[in-house]
Amino acid sequence: MTRVSLAATASYLPERWMPAAEVAVASGVPEQVLVEKFALRGKHIAASDEHVSDMSVRACEALLAEAGVDPESIDVLMYFGSMWKDYAVWQAAPWIAHRIGATNAYAVEYDNVSCGTPVALRLAKDMLVAEPELRNVLLVGACRESYLLDYANVRSRFMFNFGDGAAAGLLVKGGERNELLGSHGVTDGSLSLQVKVARGGSVHMDDGYPFLDVDDPAAMKEQLDASSLRNFVRTADVALGRSGLTRSDVSYLCALHMKRSMHIALCEALGVDPAHAGVLDDTGHMSGVDTLLSLDRAARAETLRDGDVVLLLAAGTGYTWAASVIRWGPFA
Repeated sequence: MTRVSLAATASYLPERWMPAAEVAVASGVPEQVLVEKFALRGKHIAASDEHVSDMSVRACEALLAEAGVDPESIDVLMYFGSMWKDYAVWQAAPWIAHRIGATNAYAVEYDNVSCGTPVALRLAKDMLVAEPELRNVLLVGACRESYLLDYANVRSRFMFNFGDGAAAGLLVKGGERNELLGSHGVTDGSLSLQVKVARGGSVHMDDGYPFLDVDDPAAMKEQLDASSLRNFVRTADVALGRSGLTRSDVSYLCALHMKRSMHIALCEALGVDPAHAGVLDDTGHMSGVDTLLSLDRAARAETLRDGDVVLLLAAGTGYTWAASVIRWGPFA
């Protein structure tokens, strides 16, 4: 059986930090509500000339330098971040690979929404298992969606926590520690048209609202209230089952940034102590970046112990729920 390990992680956050008080002024949402309900103390904002490719390069370069990896040894570079990139109808992965010196890498694009990390881990593992000649995959995702917010639009209020940043991870065939185990995903396509940027696609190439918007917030909330927690748990259970594990085995939860009440409900449903779950209240939500950033932080803080089972759990508009499982520490 081919084993795949997460050999290294790294992240990058832009210098500018927008505190909740500033978000409150821009949006009219009280600071106390942002902090207590939205779980947002503040978030990082990319510079005006700083794009997803730039942040991806910073995260990749940090990982390669810290891990002592020659960029020319990278077999595959996979971009899995936000679909809103430097240019429309354009791939970020080849440009990122070129800029970091990964001259031998096959650049592949899996740009997606907030379910990014668990699905990218799943796809990258599948590639490594299926293709004997591949040795590694460098994953990187970035988000700059703070620039897609119209703080005057109450329909998009739940997205006012969107911030900017990047995270990278190196998956290797074999390795010695941090084995990537099972993954799973669930999709409810009935919600597909609810959240989008209308302008720029073939339906509204040159017209339409140019920011993130929600067609019917009340209807979307009603449907998600009835299904989201259930789908999170269902996805986690299948991923854990494919790993030969159950909820009781989970040691640490790396979930995407979400409102505080959902975070607590999710921990309770999974039987995870909230103290053993990453909280990104100083970064907000960064599309598919969240779960990998949470893992990177936990690893750097030495929160994770050998033998810990880490559950990475995310969901993205569309609507897709996804999970991946990592057993931290040396291979058994």
